[in-house]
Amino acid sequence: MKKVLIPLFAVLLIVDQATKIIVKNTFMLHETREVIPGFFNLTYILNPGAAFGFLAKMNESYRQLFFVLVTLIAIAAVGYLLYKEHEMKLRAFSYTLIIAGAVGNFIDRVYIGKVVDFLDFYVSDYHWPAFNVADSAISVGVCLLMLDLFLHKRSEKK
Repeated sequence: MKKVLIPLFAVLLIVDQATKIIVKNTFMLHETREVIPGFFNLTYILNPGAAFGFLAKMNESYRQLFFVLVTLIAIAAVGYLLYKEHEMKLRAFSYTLIIAGAVGNFIDRVYIGKVVDFLDFYVSDYHWPAFNVADSAISVGVCLLMLDLFLHKRSEKK
């Protein structure tokens, strides 16, 4: 399983950082380009907070320190779980997605102080908050982890 996880981690991190570099180099901040009318845009924003702008209004120095520390703790905790439970394939896959996403956004926080977001889905005037590849990896990883925990719990009851 480890032979798959390291390349998966590397590919996710490279795709995340490459897409962010492309957006930063080809868009002006807050510029939007329509991709699928009425559904999907590419929009370059810098998110100072966490998911959905959480803590975006906190003092910048404290916010930066908070996110760096929390991210390092989360990466260490998930890394430990990955090491401990690496034989559980779906769980290890989930942890790898979560760590890759966390590292991708951590790189932004360290070098920019904010996270580059650009994927903008919407219907009419209702927009989902913009996100990036790292956010997607974290979200999919968490969903798969919940599924794995649910399936594991069900198999224990039988």
